Amino acid sequence: QVQLVESGGGLVQAEGSLRLSCAASGLTLGNDGMGWFRQAPGKEREFVSYISRGGSNTYYADSGKGRFTISRDNAKNTVYLQINSLKPEDTAVYYCAANSRYYSDASRQYDYWGQGTQVTVSS
Repeated sequence: QVQLVESGGGLVQAEGSLRLSCAASGLTLGNDGMGWFRQAPGKEREFVSYISRGGSNTYYADSGKGRFTISRDNAKNTVYLQINSLKPEDTAVYYCAANSRYYSDASRQYDYWGQGTQVTVSS
């Protein structure tokens, strides 16, 4: 059974930082590209970032460029999202997801999803 478990969310003040983690079990993370998405209250889920299987290619939504860094440790079967200079508009539930095909910013292309971790940024 495939499981993706996010952690690292919390309440943080604006301009603070967080590192989110996504630990996988039941699949070999190195076989999948991994994405992070987020969903704010009343809004649709949106793409945040993607990292390729080997980690050599990364993509970011415009909202996160320069502030978000995605990385992975395939030996630990874990993907990370470092978020710096947090803004109140970053408040959302953050989800990681696995994509066995190719880069995509569309949630429908992802096969497995975690339950999410809440990030709340106070101003």
